[in-house]
Amino acid sequence: MTTTSSPVTPDDVRDAAARLAGIAHRTPVLRSRTLDALVGAEVHLKCENFQRAGAFKFRGAYNTASRLTPEQLARGIAAYSSGNHAQAVALAARELGTTAVIVMPEDAPPSKREATAAYGAEIVTYDRYTEDRVAIAGALAAERGLTVVPPYEHPHVIAGQGTAALELFEEVGELDALIAPVGGGGLIAGSATVAKALHPGIQVLGVEPEAGDDTKRSLEAGRRVAVPVPRTIADGQALHTPGELTFSINRRLVDGIELVDDDEIRGAMRFAFERLKIVVEPSGATPLAALLSGRAGPLPRRVGVIVSGGNIDAARFAGLCGGGDRDR
Repeated sequence: MTTTSSPVTPDDVRDAAARLAGIAHRTPVLRSRTLDALVGAEVHLKCENFQRAGAFKFRGAYNTASRLTPEQLARGIAAYSSGNHAQAVALAARELGTTAVIVMPEDAPPSKREATAAYGAEIVTYDRYTEDRVAIAGALAAERGLTVVPPYEHPHVIAGQGTAALELFEEVGELDALIAPVGGGGLIAGSATVAKALHPGIQVLGVEPEAGDDTKRSLEAGRRVAVPVPRTIADGQALHTPGELTFSINRRLVDGIELVDDDEIRGAMRFAFERLKIVVEPSGATPLAALLSGRAGPLPRRVGVIVSGGNIDAARFAGLCGGGDRDR
């Protein structure tokens, strides 16, 4: 697909990278001959499960919060998230010497809620199936004078997330395809922005859980489509519609969306643990699931995969990877 004027540019991603230097981790890129042989391609795994707060979200959260004025920081920040963005904003707030109020669903993984609180944030819960988290956060922000740092609907957030892909290209050079998980769309929007600028011929693919195929449907329809809030082990991708800003980027730059089911996600998590020796949360495992299941189709020679996070507690990991899902 062609690139045109965008709310987020490659220079925005480079600027975010400079701001994050020495703050965010430059995460490792892993290789596996076993994986290459199984999928028939040279796969480069950008492991954001080793990022601060355990996921790529710290990149966008810090890039955004660090640009607030001293007056805004003095009043505090707010966010809404099922877990990874919550932890990222809480950590960014602590790094910047401010406070954070996070709106989290009642059924968010306990480990993510506990980690968010451990970074010093105040947590306000809601029912993701009946209540509007954006409205709740907005009301709190208006009442307390807080600045909302959204999980994906902000140019600085998107640019920050794109730094993961920028680092990947800097380390491994040109790739034929880039595959990333899709929730609200911020990671793949930032990644596609820098990928298409550096290598216009690259194929950018997103991966969603079958139960939450809102971005796939939206791209096929040419407009944002809403689906029922999905029930999937991939809690970080349990959204009902793409972001307006992220979709405006992804409809131009993303070449397609593949879907994976929960069993395939479990299999990818087990493979990552047993063969790659890394712990990956369900949402972070969806691109690997698309490769291992063959859903991504015939692959080109050199493929980059963004493993978006590893925030999962031992009990839930054992429950999922042991063949039984104990919390859904």
